[in-house]
Amino acid sequence: MKENNGELDCREELLTITKRLVGIRSEVNTDGERVVAASIHGMLAAHPYFEANPSQLVMEPTVNDERKRYNVMAHVKGTKGESRRTVVLMGHMDTVGVEDFGAQQDLAFRPDDWMAHLKGEKLPEAVRAQLESDDWLFGRGVLDMKSGVASNLYLLTHYASHPELLDGNIVFIAECDEEDGSHGILSALKTLKRWQAEEGFDYVAAINSDFVAPGYEGDENRYIYKGTVGKLLPSFFITGEETHVGSAFDGLDPNFIAAELTRQISYNPELCDVALGEATLPPVSLKQTDLKPSYTVQTALSAYVYYNFFVHSWSPEKVLELLKAQAETAFKSAIETFRTRYRKYGEVSGRPGREITWEPRVYLYDEMDGLLREAHGDDYVQHMKVFKAELEQDESLDSRMLAARVVEEAWKFMPDKRPAIIVFYSSLYSPRVALTGERKSERRLLDALDDAIEAVQPEYGYPIVARNFFPHISDMSFVAMSDDMSEIDDMVANTPSWGRKLFVEYQDVADLNIPVINIGPYGEDGHKRLERMEMTYSLEVVPNLTNSVLRRVLESE
Repeated sequence: MKENNGELDCREELLTITKRLVGIRSEVNTDGERVVAASIHGMLAAHPYFEANPSQLVMEPTVNDERKRYNVMAHVKGTKGESRRTVVLMGHMDTVGVEDFGAQQDLAFRPDDWMAHLKGEKLPEAVRAQLESDDWLFGRGVLDMKSGVASNLYLLTHYASHPELLDGNIVFIAECDEEDGSHGILSALKTLKRWQAEEGFDYVAAINSDFVAPGYEGDENRYIYKGTVGKLLPSFFITGEETHVGSAFDGLDPNFIAAELTRQISYNPELCDVALGEATLPPVSLKQTDLKPSYTVQTALSAYVYYNFFVHSWSPEKVLELLKAQAETAFKSAIETFRTRYRKYGEVSGRPGREITWEPRVYLYDEMDGLLREAHGDDYVQHMKVFKAELEQDESLDSRMLAARVVEEAWKFMPDKRPAIIVFYSSLYSPRVALTGERKSERRLLDALDDAIEAVQPEYGYPIVARNFFPHISDMSFVAMSDDMSEIDDMVANTPSWGRKLFVEYQDVADLNIPVINIGPYGEDGHKRLERMEMTYSLEVVPNLTNSVLRRVLESE
């Protein structure tokens, strides 16, 4: 390892580590997650620093997790001074699957062989140019995000070899399960809190190393992110009024309401959360179905839809209130369209019509639950407790469908069965993180980042640009949060599947609340067959930029 005037000469060593990590097949929710954890642990355990300080390296199982998998965590204590300031370097070891590689799945983990194979394929001109250059690496995990983990590993071992250069401490986390349920980082919080108590660590910053990519066609910026987008899954249980299809206008199809709801919500820019000059993407439908178990000629009793929803500044409670209003608008529009078409049908058929008396009815889940508790008391409460406990034993149900079944069962207790929409959440909330500079630790990190970019930029040919919100779901959401716990409590009250299958100790996140940024490898087509990274930025700029921020945060007053 070389450090010349503060600059790390690390490209070739990082490339070797990256290829070694990519060569370990570690798709999320497979045994490979354990294999890659053991490999990283073995790499670190062989280092003289950790041989001499074995308690500072752990491979710990996840908690509240039905799978057996592990995080690798380590810390190095600097000897330059006596500061307790500590920077967390974090990144995930798991990858998405390789089904998109077809018959070449094995090549996905051998970058050199995969690139040789790709040279015989017909590729877009820009991709071909990258492939034939000496500066791009292709393969599953090279971008998302094993080169980022490699960068963190390099920095950890660099300071393990030279603790005299470090005034403060470094904590390293290689976490599992980022691509699914974030069990890895949520479990790692327990160790961070334990080390905080035992070692006296003062966590002043966290640097995540997830990948960055162009924001639009022709975008040449390499982005650094200060904080991250939050992600919710607002869900809607929709009841209609069933009828035989031979008497279609005698009832109201919940799928008809669901279609109008999706038209109202999906891609709606009114639902973009604009904060600090940046806008989220609007929501989009991720599932839309009725809940009929099999074919009949009766219209469905109920339908179920849910949408991805990103936030920068809105709380989960505010999102529910916004979507309750959107549901009321959609419901009203569906009824008006029904009336119009019913009238026109009467005109062409010559049949007399009836008065349509339906009115929009929309409840938040906790509103309906409160009504039912008041109406039925303990009988309702105990029934739902037993019903949910039995559902939680069904391994075929994920948290989203479990939530729908809980709402469906609760609806049976409603005395008024006229058509209605129930709004709730059915999945994990990834909290938003906004670094506003209000806290001293945030200001220190933001200043360190600005200074680091200014120092590194002249040595690199493309713009390095800092933005406020990482635009994808990431584990950054679980080391800091901008919501307060009362807002989290409101979210939990409207999450029917909260319990054995869906449970997060957000208090751990709130207790640590470490200012977090993302400095990660640059490339294109993450999660796709042509996943690739630019090596100059990823293997040279990223570790040096991360190192510069780390040193400035630890040494600044």
